[in-house]
Amino acid sequence: MEDRDKEKIYSKRVRAGKRTYFFDVKATRANDYYLILTESRRQPQGDSFSYEKQKMFLYKEDFAKFIEALQETIDYVKTELMPDVDFAQFNQPEELSDDLSSSLKWE
Repeated sequence: MEDRDKEKIYSKRVRAGKRTYFFDVKATRANDYYLILTESRRQPQGDSFSYEKQKMFLYKEDFAKFIEALQETIDYVKTELMPDVDFAQFNQPEELSDDLSSSLKWE
């Protein structure tokens, strides 16, 4: 196994239309952990496809701030910008919704 593969501790894939999001936990050599959020988009390229990827690194000291800002932003969009939209129509199966909801409530 390559060194790069050894450092991956956990990975979660979320398919969302033409995009796929990856949530990967990796470890440093000092056994410190961080999260890599990757957006992957499939792009046609002639007779085949290529994938455009955007990555964001999130370190443990920023987890709580990130979750809080994400939740505040989502709440703002739902209540201030789109109060008449029924967001329940976009919900994933109950098991996935519960996992995401519980992970967004940072303690």
